[in-house]
Amino acid sequence: LVLPLGNPDLAERYGVVPPRAVVLFGPPGTGKTTFAKAIASRLEWPFVEVFPSRLASDSKGLAGALRETFLEISELEHAVVFIDEVEEIASQRQGEPPSPLQGVTNELLKIIPAFREQPGRLLVCATNFIRSLDTAFLRHGRFDYVIPIGLPDEAARHAIWQRYIPAEVAADVDLGLLVAETDGFSPADLEFAARKASQRALEKAVYETHDDDDDDDGGAARATGGPTTADYLDAIAGTRTTVSADVAQDFREDIERIGRL
Repeated sequence: LVLPLGNPDLAERYGVVPPRAVVLFGPPGTGKTTFAKAIASRLEWPFVEVFPSRLASDSKGLAGALRETFLEISELEHAVVFIDEVEEIASQRQGEPPSPLQGVTNELLKIIPAFREQPGRLLVCATNFIRSLDTAFLRHGRFDYVIPIGLPDEAARHAIWQRYIPAEVAADVDLGLLVAETDGFSPADLEFAARKASQRALEKAVYETHDDDDDDDGGAARATGGPTTADYLDAIAGTRTTVSADVAQDFREDIERIGRL
């Protein structure tokens, strides 16, 4: 995504057409929003998030507000435009007579081709429920890629743990063990476990300090210095993973059936 968008002249020389719109799909908590923000960061383009739920209260109606929002975005020189939970406005159209939501889906289907004609911008739509999207929404010509964002592999878990373990204790924590024990964890699960371990270590440090201060000999405060491997393992054991085995299996099937890279 980034290479042709960030080097349009070079891409043209090689016959590469920069992507204009992509869909990210995967289970909840796997980092789709972070992925979209990372694209904007790498390109150094503004990140514009569109919230359909907020537009719904507009006096023009959701379809009208959506159209006006994209007209405003067209005035920007560059932009990564992000719509999360896009299934709310692009679900399968069915039933007679058409519902108001179908009108919104129709409006979005009209907006995307016009958006694609404008250089220097990328539309990123994200969904936890790729199967619920309208088939016309996902067809070739509207979206260049339909990208699965799944659970982090070993290398990714290693990088995520490194982000959350304090530098002061990193050398004393068995990072490889934490990585091995968190297979099947989403990035959100890893963050939760890391923060829980840090919180418990802080509580132990504070309470142990108070106990020491209350000793008859007036002993000096002894802080633990930070979370230990044991603290992290306890937090991991007490973390309920977001993505169940059934959801993970459905995701693998969606990759084969719908994914487009």
